[in-house]
Amino acid sequence: MSEITLVQAQTIINAGLATAREKKFQPLAIVVLDARGVLKAYAAEDGTSLRRAEIATGKAHGALAFGVGSRTLGKRAEDRPHFIAAVTHAVGGMLVPVPGGVLVRGDEGSIIAAVGVSGDTSDNDEAAALAGIAAAGLKADPT
Repeated sequence: MSEITLVQAQTIINAGLATAREKKFQPLAIVVLDARGVLKAYAAEDGTSLRRAEIATGKAHGALAFGVGSRTLGKRAEDRPHFIAAVTHAVGGMLVPVPGGVLVRGDEGSIIAAVGVSGDTSDNDEAAALAGIAAAGLKADPT
């Protein structure tokens, strides 16, 4: 498999939102970007606060740009805050270095997509992304 399908992206979103409701998370926004960083699918629950789409996209985009999950970017931001700030500026603000941005890998290990989730705690955002990716039968890489 070399790219994510629309059906898989929609499954990620639906399952991620179902997990959020089951666990009583705050309303979420979920984006799926393909390997090129192009929006494949997006949904926001009723009651999602302002700018969640941009935050979720920043988590996913940052993961794609660096080839690591946004949790790892957060750790790098602690160690090298000036570098992450400079890169965030260089990419027009499309990098949010906190958990919730998870890479999706194809059968051969290449990156086929990234999922970004925003709306609850960063750990819960990441949990929703992981649940969605698993439900789609794909391999999540949050690191």
